[in-house]
Amino acid sequence: MTQPTLFWFRQDLRLSDQPALRAAAELGPVACVYILDDTLPWPMGGASRWWLHHSLTSLKNDLDKLGVPLILRRGAAKTVLPKLAKDISARAVYWNRLYEPAAIARDTELKTTLKNSGIPVESFNGSLLFEPWEIRNGAGNHFKVFTPFAKSCLMGKAPALPADTIRKITGAAINATSDTLDGWGLLPTKPDWAKPMKAAWDIGEKAAHKRLHTFLDDGLHHYAAGRDRPDKDNTSRLSPYLHFGEISPRQAFYAAKHIGETSTQSGITKQIDKFISELLWREFSYHLLFAHPDLPEAPLNKKYADFPWEPDDELFTAWSKGQTGIPIVDAGMRQLWQTGWMHNRVRMVVASLLIKNMLQPWQRGEAWFWDTLVDADLANNAASWQWVAGSGADASPYYRIFNPVLQGQKFDPNGDYVRKFVPELDKLPTELIHAPWEATPLELKEAGVTLDKTYPRPVVDLKHSRNRALEAHKRIKNT
Repeated sequence: MTQPTLFWFRQDLRLSDQPALRAAAELGPVACVYILDDTLPWPMGGASRWWLHHSLTSLKNDLDKLGVPLILRRGAAKTVLPKLAKDISARAVYWNRLYEPAAIARDTELKTTLKNSGIPVESFNGSLLFEPWEIRNGAGNHFKVFTPFAKSCLMGKAPALPADTIRKITGAAINATSDTLDGWGLLPTKPDWAKPMKAAWDIGEKAAHKRLHTFLDDGLHHYAAGRDRPDKDNTSRLSPYLHFGEISPRQAFYAAKHIGETSTQSGITKQIDKFISELLWREFSYHLLFAHPDLPEAPLNKKYADFPWEPDDELFTAWSKGQTGIPIVDAGMRQLWQTGWMHNRVRMVVASLLIKNMLQPWQRGEAWFWDTLVDADLANNAASWQWVAGSGADASPYYRIFNPVLQGQKFDPNGDYVRKFVPELDKLPTELIHAPWEATPLELKEAGVTLDKTYPRPVVDLKHSRNRALEAHKRIKNT
């Protein structure tokens, strides 16, 4: 009997542009495994586990059509994988690389363990346009500013072309036990808080490609300016698919490039450049995490280790439940709870309010997003929260404190986003919907709004809290 190659699925739950699986298939029969490893730091949050269940269901169906079983195992991969490889007499083990610090350390240990057992190991790049060690500045160091990083990426060697979907693969004839997906308990039951999320997403590789092409056909043409409008569907919403690897960044990159090469529409190049820039922000986050493994826990700018936070459970609860009394913030936090996703512009606004107006530690907001986002990604999440906090790379200047009222008026000008997620304000006039506390008693009565009863007053004074944050940031800056 030909010894099988064991392929380990991780954040690459697809069959197209699958370099490690394709290489494994070229050697002969393949056995596939997914290991739910909750032993590492930052185990998946609730929303991600919900997505994973449906993603694995989709992947298993695709593999079944090819006659390849998917083995499910739960436990520490550093012990589960070598045992499985030994049990099936694997000739080699293949996987696509991960870049989280703990995953790097674990995978390094695994390679040593497997090779010492006489089992060759090969790893591939299936998740990034560029490996973190490939992009360096003139001094040979990692970049800390996005613009030169992006220029370096675009001026260098182009990303590898995505490989075709695997149409034929020989499944290994092995006798290996598998957990059941339902047995992992990834789906919430009591209560089933994911019910609204089901209507918001299709999950799996086919859904990822459908979303990409819908965006390229309908959203790309308004992307550069329209992506800041939470009331419009101008963003790609590809982030969860990219995180779970249901689509690769190479596929998104070259699909957009193809539009640029074939479209005759005026101004399309600007839209494509902006979309590619956002793909590169994702790359930049991984670049930062690789260079600074403590990015999710510690401020990159060490001065901020002594920032005078004022932890307050009541303020944090109001923020997390979308009950701050500031409509654009509450709309964003409720969108997050209902759909597992939040518009990027609003993510910046809600983070700014928590960190700067409320003086709550950015790590607490980061942890909330980690549990509630379907696109929770360690690199993106950490880099983005540190950007808003002013402690990260290429950070938002300390004096940039988003005014949520002005942000709402500018980017949700008709109040449609607020009305959708904060329906108790639906009948307020547009000119008041982003600041209901400015309405007269008669205007509130006509809209059916009673402040502090049907909708809260702001939990912080925006002007006072802004000045307080500025003073705190100035003290840190000047130390």
